[in-house]
Amino acid sequence: MRLVFAGTPGFAAVALEALLAAGHEIVLVLTQPDRPAGRGLQPTPSEVKRLALARGLRIDQPLSLKTPSAADALRDTGAEAMIVAAYGLILPPPVLEAFPRGCINIHASLLPRWRGAAPIQRALLAGDATSGISIMQMDVGLDTGPVLTQTALDIAPDETAGSLHDRLAAMGGRAIVEALARLVGGNVQPTSQDDNLAVYAPKIGRREAAIRWTDSAEVSERQVRAFDPVPGAHARFNGEPLKIWRARARPDDRARPPGEVLAVGPQGIEVACGGATVLALTQLQRPGGKRLAVADFLRGHGVAVGSRFEDGI
Repeated sequence: MRLVFAGTPGFAAVALEALLAAGHEIVLVLTQPDRPAGRGLQPTPSEVKRLALARGLRIDQPLSLKTPSAADALRDTGAEAMIVAAYGLILPPPVLEAFPRGCINIHASLLPRWRGAAPIQRALLAGDATSGISIMQMDVGLDTGPVLTQTALDIAPDETAGSLHDRLAAMGGRAIVEALARLVGGNVQPTSQDDNLAVYAPKIGRREAAIRWTDSAEVSERQVRAFDPVPGAHARFNGEPLKIWRARARPDDRARPPGEVLAVGPQGIEVACGGATVLALTQLQRPGGKRLAVADFLRGHGVAVGSRFEDGI
């Protein structure tokens, strides 16, 4: 098919690579403008832009698609459809209507669960057992359009947002190629979403990554996994912020104040949590330092039984 592609981060770049490998003609790539990044805050192209440049594709980076000429310019490409994956701009009705087959989105959840910006993190925070990819026909709502295909996967017990992202990105690339083949062959039956089952996945805020020791260890362990790699679950010890990258939750029958250190060893720093539970911290990071396994962390940072971890801020 002759396509326009709209996407920005690595999740979208995987899909673009899959479409190219499948032989689709990408006549235009839309991606977010270059953003300041790194210590020097130099303008940095998105992963989709870097791939498009490497493949010699035409690129546009508009600040908005709501201008009167935007839909006309897209229509003039002669593309049959626009494929959208984590693009980051709202598509107004004229753009949605600019292509014979409309705009088709690759969404990282099993819609209508987790409509919105952060479906991967929200699924982990909620303790979901499954996730997946929905290929959907876009309309004016937020991830509300009819679903063309869905593919599910099981969430592993130690799944992080990073690992789930990578698995879903690969799945999304395969799913969009398969969905387009079925669309061309007339083998797709769009299915309307049940709005009564909709759950929203708002954008993640840094404060959500703050550990609160009065929460159960299970809740805190989910935070650790959901916010790896960004922004990182965090707490404080001796007034110093610490990021917690790996942790294990378990029940405990000792009634100890939340935040109190119960045991210290190379297998973990055990911290009392709410609901008679314990969180064993197994990978930590000090400001300006590297992620360290707990045994390495303890060599340079003493933690005594009976000391206290404080909530993150």
